[in-house]
Amino acid sequence: MSTASYKVPAKVHQIELEIKRSKFLTFAAPAADRQVAEDFIRMLREQHPQASHVCWAYIAGAPNTTIRSMSDDGEPSGTAGMPMLKVLEYSGYGDIVVAVVRYFGGTKLGTGGLQRAYSDAVSMVLADLPFTLKVERTSLQFSYDYTHDGSISRLLERYDVESIDANYAQKVTLSIAIASSELSIFKTELTNITSGNAEIFLADED
Repeated sequence: MSTASYKVPAKVHQIELEIKRSKFLTFAAPAADRQVAEDFIRMLREQHPQASHVCWAYIAGAPNTTIRSMSDDGEPSGTAGMPMLKVLEYSGYGDIVVAVVRYFGGTKLGTGGLQRAYSDAVSMVLADLPFTLKVERTSLQFSYDYTHDGSISRLLERYDVESIDANYAQKVTLSIAIASSELSIFKTELTNITSGNAEIFLADED
């Protein structure tokens, strides 16, 4: 079965843009979660203590995740972080952090000029950013009677499944990470195979 995937940075990538003597050092890096993104931003601040601004944006998860944030870092409100985040949101990337380290060159760019500068900087760093494709997955756990073990094994072979952990007690309990795009049809087939007797729940459900 085909599965949905999204782009993630393969490694840290940097470009430099100069506008009216201001230098915009732009970085893109992998960030699978919020902590990784914030650690990367903190590292850049430490490496560039004399920078005028270190503006940033990240999407820490799949492109549709709500775990996203941005900062103008002292630039006029709405002129840096939001334009950067908007570029990310339309890029198809996930698990990504971008940061622009600005060294002020003495000439103010104005609100529109800043918005263009920061959005252009992110667009440029993404243009030749090495990337890999990642399948979005959902953690799922389910229990079933031993009589269905052979049928369940054959079912799993037809799906994009990772991280299979099994517990054999009164029933068989499997914990899997399945491609999110396959989750609904997998649950339907599982229910049919077990005649509705499988206990199914997402791993993050109470």
